[in-house]
Amino acid sequence: MSFNTFGHMFRVTTWGESHGPALGATVDGCPPGVPLTEDYIQQFMEKRRPGQSKMTTQRQEPDRVRILSGVFEGVTTGTPIQLMIENTDQRSKDYSDIAKSFRPGHADITYHLKYGIRDYRGGGRSSARETVARVAAGAVARAVLAQLVPDLRISAYMVQMGEKHIDRSRIDLDQIDQNPFFVPDAGVVDEWTRYLNHIRADLNSSVGAMVELVATGVPPGLGAPIYAKLDTDLCAAMMSINAVKGVEIGEGMAAAGLTGTQNADEIRMGNDGAPLYLSNHAGGILGGISSGQDIVLRFSVKPTSSILTPRRSIDTDGREIEVLTKGRHDPCVGIRAVPVAEAMAACVLADHLLLDRGQTGGKRGTIG
Repeated sequence: MSFNTFGHMFRVTTWGESHGPALGATVDGCPPGVPLTEDYIQQFMEKRRPGQSKMTTQRQEPDRVRILSGVFEGVTTGTPIQLMIENTDQRSKDYSDIAKSFRPGHADITYHLKYGIRDYRGGGRSSARETVARVAAGAVARAVLAQLVPDLRISAYMVQMGEKHIDRSRIDLDQIDQNPFFVPDAGVVDEWTRYLNHIRADLNSSVGAMVELVATGVPPGLGAPIYAKLDTDLCAAMMSINAVKGVEIGEGMAAAGLTGTQNADEIRMGNDGAPLYLSNHAGGILGGISSGQDIVLRFSVKPTSSILTPRRSIDTDGREIEVLTKGRHDPCVGIRAVPVAEAMAACVLADHLLLDRGQTGGKRGTIG
């Protein structure tokens, strides 16, 4: 099995390579009657699209999405939705020098050891270019969520780039789309720009990042206690994004340093008759099931491995060599991971919403 599909009921299969003619996604399990157009999807594609600032790869791709099936007269039909995005600015010659080399930090060597063959042009299937298909699929998931849970909102943003952090006292989510870093703190933009330019120009290197995602308006009851935990699927979705090396929910790793009295979210009855949680150390998920609080997660992204500084490696003949990677690459891949994270979260939440409707019919336990 190739495992190119994720999801339980809202299922997404992505296909294509970085330097092939096109990439795309097949979305199966989308309910019928959901309004969906190419223009609606395109607004999310634009957020991820390369070449929009000096802080990302200069590969110029329009990333225009085409809907090939599953939509009729502007609404979904309940049949598989086929989405396609053509590649128009691939430069395969940039990779001819490393056709037989294993780039340190890349999947070149593991793909070779597993399959005995690999597409060396930009990493083929392992390239972050594959995530363009996920963003398209995530737009379909957002359309489903907009129909079923209109108040649900998903926002991702950078909170750290290398050694630079945001000031959480200045978080303003309205700033996320106003700067090239998707950072909710306007006060750090100039400093981060100078820092990344130094990393890229003076050191011929790259830098890692931390991305935070918050989903508000998530209804309680999504997820299952054991093998389909909502946090399990969210973490798997984030870990599947290229270069992600760690994911945490709520307090995450910091919970190891807390006591039970500090970590447990106390509960009272709210004025609306619903539970009122006095804190959110759990990140909106208890026992694998959403509590109705904001879902909060973070993930770390490693530094881009494609750098101009020579690195020691070997080639397919077993010879020891030095490798430097030419081409157009993100100096901080965490930047464009932001819209991908939102897309993956949308797919997981749409999937679990449909699962919950199938099992419980949307019924909820009552209190009082």
